[in-house]
Amino acid sequence: MAQNWTPSSWRQKPIQQVPEFPDKAALAATEAQLATFPPLVFAGEARRLKKQLASVAEGNAFLLQGGDCAESFVEHGADNIRDFFRSFLQMAVVLTYGAQLPVVKVGRIAGQFAKPRSSNVEVQGGVELPSYRGDIINGIEFSPESRIPDPERQMMAYRQSAATLNLLRAFAMGGYANLENVHKWMLGFVKDSPQGERYRKLADRISETMDFMTAIGITSENQPSLRETDFFTSHEALLLGYEEAFTRIDSTSGDWYATSGHMLWIGDRTRQLDHAHVEYFRGIKNPIGLKCGPSLQADNLIELIDALNPANEAGRLTLICRFGHDKVAENLPKLIRAVEREGKKVVWSCDPMHGNTITLNNYKTRPFERILSEVESFFQIHRAEGTHPGGIHIEMTGKDVTECTGGARAVTAGDLQDRYHTHCDPRLNADQALELAFLLAERMKSGRDEKRMVVNG
Repeated sequence: MAQNWTPSSWRQKPIQQVPEFPDKAALAATEAQLATFPPLVFAGEARRLKKQLASVAEGNAFLLQGGDCAESFVEHGADNIRDFFRSFLQMAVVLTYGAQLPVVKVGRIAGQFAKPRSSNVEVQGGVELPSYRGDIINGIEFSPESRIPDPERQMMAYRQSAATLNLLRAFAMGGYANLENVHKWMLGFVKDSPQGERYRKLADRISETMDFMTAIGITSENQPSLRETDFFTSHEALLLGYEEAFTRIDSTSGDWYATSGHMLWIGDRTRQLDHAHVEYFRGIKNPIGLKCGPSLQADNLIELIDALNPANEAGRLTLICRFGHDKVAENLPKLIRAVEREGKKVVWSCDPMHGNTITLNNYKTRPFERILSEVESFFQIHRAEGTHPGGIHIEMTGKDVTECTGGARAVTAGDLQDRYHTHCDPRLNADQALELAFLLAERMKSGRDEKRMVVNG
């Protein structure tokens, strides 16, 4: 157990990105009530994810982490969850083939409600109000009443997370995740995509593999792994009072676990070594993530790794790199070299979204070509350094939104207003997300082919 740590020891530290709740008594009462509620996830599930992430750290698996930038109360519904899960599974199958490795599936879902903000206030028409910080804290409507932080929203977030998890577990274990279904969906994408011919060769190879498995008797009827899948949840643990309420002792190990999600991460704005978020994270046993932006120095990263993973446990810590397509070459190599020099066991993951946000026609957007460029650079740098590019971390939806420009269907600046539905940051739509998976699979396959040629002389 971490020294001098309790689930509430973070309260003695400075804290960033958490608003002032005007009614402190109501906040305390809400947190006390939440502490009596059943856990959303279980310690054994978190340990299973950590074991799978250890395989990623060792170069024997690949991490796919993705989902909404911020979940909303208004858009919660079975169809939205189903469409996201469907798109996510298609990406996972394509990446599994491209990497020839198991894909660890972690959604940004069932808890991704709080958002850090660059400013504490928002100004519209000369009126200044507190910034929207996610549905778990306040409302997106631009009114004084809506923007007051309301503890009751934490109860709503818990109930929505529980309902979402219930449906996700049913999808993952009840036959919806059947590999044959996912393959048919993927073929539909290839058939309808303007760039379909480019992806057909890879899709045909996957079809041949599935036909071969059927021919030798490996089917979803006799192999549960073809009709069921592990699926885990994750979110940025920004609202520490909520997290504390769901921090429970595991009866089998005696360790503290966050039971609000399988994997939690620290944002780039809250990773100060002596602040509240690092203090909270160092004591929980879940697998955790750390966002790494351009301002993070190599020495500071090693200090954070020592604080968050003192036992140097593989699978415990994922470094989620979010530099921007034009900054990754300058920043990533020095972090990799420092981690390698110190012998630290980490998962390296690429977040190509947050460093590539621009404004077009008064809409925040992310150009697809910049997203792809950062991912490509991430892979190239790891190959050059001899390390494992362990995963990607993206903001995506299963819906046909127009929030990120580019892609095969070429969303333009003029299209952004058509279906711009995000509550915070722009997300890849279903087609763009799967297109990114195909392009990444092509590159992983070519990388494997090059490596094979070198090995064979």
